[in-house]
Amino acid sequence: MNMFERLEKIVSKDNLDKIKNTTVLVVGIGGVGGYVVESLVRSGIGNIIIIDKDKVDITNKNRQIIALDSTINKDKVDVMKERIYDINKECNVVTENIFLNLDNTYEIINKYRPDYVVDACDTITTKKEIIRVCNLLGIELISCMGTGNRLDPSKLEIMDLRKTSYDPIAKILRKYIKDERINKKINVLCSKEESIKTGDRTPGSTAFVPSSAGLLIASFIFRKLIGDMK
Repeated sequence: MNMFERLEKIVSKDNLDKIKNTTVLVVGIGGVGGYVVESLVRSGIGNIIIIDKDKVDITNKNRQIIALDSTINKDKVDVMKERIYDINKECNVVTENIFLNLDNTYEIINKYRPDYVVDACDTITTKKEIIRVCNLLGIELISCMGTGNRLDPSKLEIMDLRKTSYDPIAKILRKYIKDERINKKINVLCSKEESIKTGDRTPGSTAFVPSSAGLLIASFIFRKLIGDMK
């Protein structure tokens, strides 16, 4: 018996081998990114690169899979790495305890040349640069838009950035790719739910919207790899 016995019932061995040899780089190990990593590892992805500069905070406990009393004040990448090895010791894990910005995004992504990049960070300038670099290097990207101040995970959907609505982050990025003349399809995870206005710059959050976003992103990558979707 092995941990992927149930998965092997519905996915061919050739596809499982392909998944095992795939490398995914995830930027941001928060409410979305933590669930992306967790579900990809449980689905057989053999190589994970995780990037985050933050430490686990008590306010993360309502939505982040790595946030527990025992992990507060620990580096997120270290906590996630330990969790990955507790799930699958054969997974190759690389951590970068850094904040991606205009100065280092190209260097990091070009260094690893992953098969997929998942942008689950919150910083607009970094999101723009990730799009630019992945487009330049020809690397598959899926970028997560806002999941804060929303209550309905059923309104989450993966779509081309150009088809998004309601999301203020997506609006900024749509203008960016137009200005930069980036014609390639940019896959994003976006909500069709209008965000709740709180008057606070720090968004509110639930346990179920960010986690659902992470699971949808992981499912998208997995299904693309096995040829279940175009």
